Parts: sequence; C-alpha cells; structure tokens
Amino acid sequence: MIPFSILDLSPIAEGSNASASFRNTLDLAQHGERWGFQRYWLAEHHGMPGIASAATAVLLGHVAGGTSTIRVGAGGIMLPNHSPLVIAEQFGTLEALYPGRIDLGLGRAPGSDQVTARALRRNLESDSDAFPQDVLELQDYMSDTPRQRVLAVPGKGAKVPMWILGSSTFGAQLAAHLGLPFAFASHFAPSMMQQAIALYRSNFQPSAQLDKPYVMLGFNVFAADTDEEAHFRATSMQQAFVNLRTGNPGKLQPPRAGYLESLGVSERTMLDSVLSCTAIGAPDTVRQRLQEFIARTGADELMITSQIFDHQHRLRSYEITAEVRQSMQRSEAGFV
Repeated sequence: MIPFSILDLSPIAEGSNASASFRNTLDLAQHGERWGFQRYWLAEHHGMPGIASAATAVLLGHVAGGTSTIRVGAGGIMLPNHSPLVIAEQFGTLEALYPGRIDLGLGRAPGSDQVTARALRRNLESDSDAFPQDVLELQDYMSDTPRQRVLAVPGKGAKVPMWILGSSTFGAQLAAHLGLPFAFASHFAPSMMQQAIALYRSNFQPSAQLDKPYVMLGFNVFAADTDEEAHFRATSMQQAFVNLRTGNPGKLQPPRAGYLESLGVSERTMLDSVLSCTAIGAPDTVRQRLQEFIARTGADELMITSQIFDHQHRLRSYEITAEVRQSMQRSEAGFV
C-alpha cells in the first residue's frame, strides 16, 4: 500500500486566530505521526486571512520540534519569493536540528495575488521564469562541493531531499529533467494531472537523489462517520474556494447545511472541477474513492488535505483516512 501524507495550511477558522491554528497544526502532526502518515507538509501562502503558514520554515521548526519520526517539509516554498541562499540556510538549519526528517518542496508560483507578490519580491527583477535556474542555484548551495564563492552555513552538504511541485506540465518537465520527485497539486488544480504524470514518467532522467520516477498527488478527504456528516463538513472548504474565486478570501467558515444547493450553476461547475480529486463520506465511501484514484493514476504517494472547520472533526477525518489505508493494506496482503 502506498504511503499517505498530510498537507496542512494551518487554517485560521472564523472566530479564531493564528495562535490557535499553530496549536492545532502541532496537534495534528502529533496525531498523524501516531497514525502512520509518512510526512507532514506545510505550504507557503501570503496575504490570505484564512491561512497561517506564511513563515513556512519557522512553522516547520515548530512541528519538527514537537514530533520525533514523521518527515516534516514544505509543500512548498515558493522560490521566486526568496533568495536561494536564504532557503539553503533555512533548510540547512532545519536539517541540522532534525537530521534525516526534513523535505524541501519547491514551487514557482508566488503563493499570493500579484499585489502581494510585488510586496514579497526579493529584488526588482524577481521572475518566476527564472525558477529552473533558482533551483539549480539552490542545489549547488546545498551540495558537498558548491561552485559558488558564497557558502550556505548551515546548508552546504545538507542532505535535504528536494521535490518539484506543480499544477501544470512545466513542473513535470523540470522534475523529470533534474531527476527529482514530483508532487502535483491535484487537490485544487486537477485539469492537467494525467498529462503531467505521463510527461514526467516518460522523460525522467535518474539523478543522485532518485533513480526512478516518484509521483505524489494531492487529494482532498472529508471523512466522517456518515456520508451526510462528511458532506456537511466539506462545505467549509467549498465556501473557501467560492470566496477565493470571487475575490473575497477570508477565514475558514463554519459548515453550512444546504450550501451547495444555494449556489448557482457556474459556482457548482467550478467546485466540481477544482475538487474532482476528492473523497467525501463515511469510511467505505472514502475507501472506494481512494482505491479508484490510486488505480487511475498509479500514484506512488498521496498527500491528503482535509480543510475542516472544527479541529476535532479534522482530526477524525485524518484518523478515518489512516484506518482506511490500513484496511486497504490488509486487503492487499490477503488478510481481508
């Protein structure tokens, strides 16, 4: 059975604040570690009232310090916002503090709107088109024998696995060329998923880090003890997408009964598209959706995200997901 991992945006719920979000993030990571999840990733976003993971490396240190075995990483660091040297130093520091447990996923989007992106710019010439060169520069800083005169300390020689993130074929091509694992954002941008996977696998060139293609796919799970409750809990994320796409992002809202029925055709169509890689339901429903998705994509790993308003219900969703994975593993082994 392939590994399952956790993607967290450290959501800020309506009526709450970032401090509570960070407590919940660590609590989820600790539970995820006990439930057997492979890794725990946080994503860099800026200027979003409902997302608290902007200072991603700082929060990763908080999570890694409060856990002991689960891998902790960025899914991802938006490299156009940063000097590669700074990221080498940050993740070199994390690797020195928590050796063998740190991942570094890299993306080329700003993780924000264009106004915020300009405020984040590391210099006046920052350009997402320079992403491939930035990745190479970062790899060099973290190599055993960097070619650049400036040293990343810590960072030089750090054995931090790098991943390329993407929601199109661009990231797939780059990951294949560099021989790096590829994580696709199918949990919110699934339209080019199959094309990107095929392109990555067919063009993969082995590297010192990786000898064969490795694909991790994002997947939403809203699990509860009944299908009805799961659909109710999922409305918080549905509201978040509608609010974002209509230019009104905010804190994560409480679930709303009958929310989908209140939407117009265009909003329903948008949600059906962006959330097509999603399982909503009780354990049997979730298991069926996960099995279908894995069989269709041949994913090597799933990165599970579950944006649920109430923290205890979010924990329950991940607990059910872990139990479903265990039952699938037993079935594969012939025990069920």
